[in-house]
Amino acid sequence: MRQFLRSPLGIALLISLALGIPGVWLPISSFYWNKVAPIMASPASDRVIIVRMDQGADPTTADAATLLTQIRREMPRSVFFDAKVSYGVNESGDEALRHAIASFGRDFTYVVRAQKPDQFEPDGFRLPPRQIVPDSQIAISAWNTNFMYKAESAPYYVSLNGRDYPTVSTVLADRHSGAQSQYYPDFSIAPSTIPTVSGHALLRGEIAPGTFTGRSVVLTSDQGALMSYFGTNLVQPIAIDIAAAEALRKPLSMSLSFVPLLVLVGMAVFAIRVIRRQRYRVISYLALFGATLFIPMQLRAWGIVCEPDASIMFFVIYAAIRGWQKRTRRIQHTSLSGLPNLAALSSQQIEVGRDVVVVVVARYEEMMATLPRDLHGEVARQIARRLSVGSGANEIYHGESGHFAWTEEARPLEMQLNHLEGLRALFSAPLQIGEHTFDTNIHFGLDRNEGLDASTRVNSALASANEALANGRSIELFESQRLVEAPWELSLHARIEEGLRNGEIWLAFQPQWDFLEGRVSGAEALIRWNHPTRGPIAPDAFILQAERAGRIDTLTYWVLEEAISAALALNALGPRFQMSINLSAQMVDKADLVTNFAEIVRRRRIEPSLLTIEVTETSSVRNRPAACHNLTKLREMGFRLSIDDFGTGEASLAYLADLPSDELKLDRRFVSRLLDSERDRAIITSTIGLAHALRQSVVAEGIEDAATFAMLRDLGCDHAQGYYLGRPQPFAVFLSDYEQGRRRAISDV
Repeated sequence: MRQFLRSPLGIALLISLALGIPGVWLPISSFYWNKVAPIMASPASDRVIIVRMDQGADPTTADAATLLTQIRREMPRSVFFDAKVSYGVNESGDEALRHAIASFGRDFTYVVRAQKPDQFEPDGFRLPPRQIVPDSQIAISAWNTNFMYKAESAPYYVSLNGRDYPTVSTVLADRHSGAQSQYYPDFSIAPSTIPTVSGHALLRGEIAPGTFTGRSVVLTSDQGALMSYFGTNLVQPIAIDIAAAEALRKPLSMSLSFVPLLVLVGMAVFAIRVIRRQRYRVISYLALFGATLFIPMQLRAWGIVCEPDASIMFFVIYAAIRGWQKRTRRIQHTSLSGLPNLAALSSQQIEVGRDVVVVVVARYEEMMATLPRDLHGEVARQIARRLSVGSGANEIYHGESGHFAWTEEARPLEMQLNHLEGLRALFSAPLQIGEHTFDTNIHFGLDRNEGLDASTRVNSALASANEALANGRSIELFESQRLVEAPWELSLHARIEEGLRNGEIWLAFQPQWDFLEGRVSGAEALIRWNHPTRGPIAPDAFILQAERAGRIDTLTYWVLEEAISAALALNALGPRFQMSINLSAQMVDKADLVTNFAEIVRRRRIEPSLLTIEVTETSSVRNRPAACHNLTKLREMGFRLSIDDFGTGEASLAYLADLPSDELKLDRRFVSRLLDSERDRAIITSTIGLAHALRQSVVAEGIEDAATFAMLRDLGCDHAQGYYLGRPQPFAVFLSDYEQGRRRAISDV
């Protein structure tokens, strides 16, 4: 419901309803009815005939009596006396009028009009003397008017001094009650078509016999203030009474207000919105608007008043909001290339069973920098055409930083990945932009998380595409689990700071054995995190998250400080003790790395040669020359460099050739198969020989049993590390074990 109320349809309905109730839209209804009245115009029936007293400006009771007597001879059905005469001026005239009125019996109605047509207070009416109309029926003529003083409705009865008097129209139509307490004039009746004869003509015998027979005759002297109803100029009030009588003769005379039509129109608009083709939707809106104008006319012809004002304003408001939205979308949802942008895709509803695919073009901004601005759009359009051909997507969305997106039918994952790999082949041919030729390389981000909103899915695919570009992979799939971890990763820096302060993050030390000296001669400092709610967090998990979040610097420098403290304490006990720390690939190419390391060792007054820097996987290093420069500088300062996980990933012979390292660490995957695999044993043997030839020492990690330990010693390995020798431990435990080991060694000597 909240979403509906925020939609253009909901907003337009609320505004139309809220302003329609207090009558803000009434001028629109008045304008509408004035315009449609001529279209609905019809002649008055001959049931009522007006006899106009034309004896002068102030007819007498004698004049009225004469005319009533003449009318009586014509055998009318009923007579309505609507003349303004002065009583008490001519007694014989008054007596003649009383006698004439009495001759009609119950077929005579004396019309009393308010001094103002829209006045209902008792003091606004002047009732006739009882001696003139002792037994005759009295009817009241008074109208509810709108702001333009047009008659809109009248009650069936008016209460004066405790007595209810019927209104004129109800007596004319002989209908004294209805579905509502008010009735409404039929303004399709043209006042000029109401049969009217002259009093003089009647007295001179110029009226054809039978003209009044069986009809209602109104004798009027044009008394009362002029009025009007829709579609007419000012007329005598009796014309409105007659028009209302025509309405009362219909089966219904009631008002539905504006609400039913507004609800009907709102429901119709809701239904039209689902029409996909723009042409049919426009035709439907036009047809609905035409029906909105026609329905009130037809209902009025049946005696039902249904105001169109709120519905008309609903169309105006709805069209204004939709127009503003479309203009906003054209501005906000269109890129400089003229293609719809990612905001346009994010605002749509993505159907179930469709994947969101985002492509990022490598070095896109460099391409743009080499081109004049007027060709930038052409680059995007050419890329979009290739993607459209390859994917079959009708619409390709363009982000300004070289991102292109679309949705397509979800396939089995392996088939989808093969499809995207095939799509890359379309970019094997270079782009030709004017006189410029560009090779292009694209990377994909794929989101398959159905049920999430479009914005989340687009952002997920966008993040995956950027990650694929950063890691040099063709395709990156955004797994739903990453959405769960997103709040954790986005607040990781604050959590790391808190963990360092309260001791959740701590440093463990795993011993390294020196085969030549037969003792523990070093240790590797390993970071650990015991979170109060998540429990122990695997180092690979939070270190990877820290790298993604760009927060690895804080951890690295904290580890260096803690490792130095441990190294100083251990070296103070006697024999040389080497401390190893890990350096993330995210840091090795940073400009301030060497300066920061130098400042820390200077402040802590430790020999850099007591510290070994283990360089981990470097495939994600963006600036390899800078990384090699930094590591070379650190080695020149005295730090020992170790190539971690040698033989896997980037830790290859090429990397060994680039860096003047001091140590190789054999990956645990080779060490664990040493006893069972001749091939792995040969690899380890040759690696040890290669390292020694390059004047480097070898550390084997992952040793878990005595047999492996003994074989590595026999093969000439320099150092050993693994659970067989000791698990990573807090420094206090490690220090205690180290001291006990030294004491046993001394006692053995």
